[in-house]
Amino acid sequence: MLKRLLDIVIASIALILLSPLYAFVAYKVKKNLGSPVLFRQVRPGLNGKPFEMIKFRTMKDAADEQGNPLPDSERLTPFGKMLRSSSLDEMPELWNVIKGDMSVVGPRPLLMEYLPLYNEEQAKRHDVRPGMTGHAQVNGRNAIGWEEKFKLDTWYVENQSTVLDFKIMLKTVQKVIAKEDISAEGEATMTKFTGTKQDQHHD
Repeated sequence: MLKRLLDIVIASIALILLSPLYAFVAYKVKKNLGSPVLFRQVRPGLNGKPFEMIKFRTMKDAADEQGNPLPDSERLTPFGKMLRSSSLDEMPELWNVIKGDMSVVGPRPLLMEYLPLYNEEQAKRHDVRPGMTGHAQVNGRNAIGWEEKFKLDTWYVENQSTVLDFKIMLKTVQKVIAKEDISAEGEATMTKFTGTKQDQHHD
């Protein structure tokens, strides 16, 4: 209950304080990338229940001759990269926090298609609300592999506390200012998760 109350208070204050910046970024997205200004995608929330996450758009709509979207690296504009590196694209998620879909701190909401790929341990990341920032984000973000990221997520689920949340928030601010660990090496964003490689040897 305390975590939910803090989420509402922090997200509401942030939304009020950041409203001029929010309006400015919305204007710049419309000017640089056109409409829609917001990117909406269904992601798994608490207990894997789907919700619609909102962010500012960072990619242009570009497709090949068959109508398939081009790779992230070709659709991500310099303006979009700037939004991501400063984490300004995440600002609309404050609405998700107020609505109760997300928390300020928790494992990042990934793709619905990943749900069947998690092993039992990794699935624990859905025992809490997903977060705008999390333990994995301040300990490597996209610069670490999936296995390591999920270990950090499950550690957070098993050790969460108000003190830990505030430490993660503080570390997030430092990371954003330093613009660290935005993308995986050689990738515009992060490689797709294809499941954990299981040990082939059985007793």
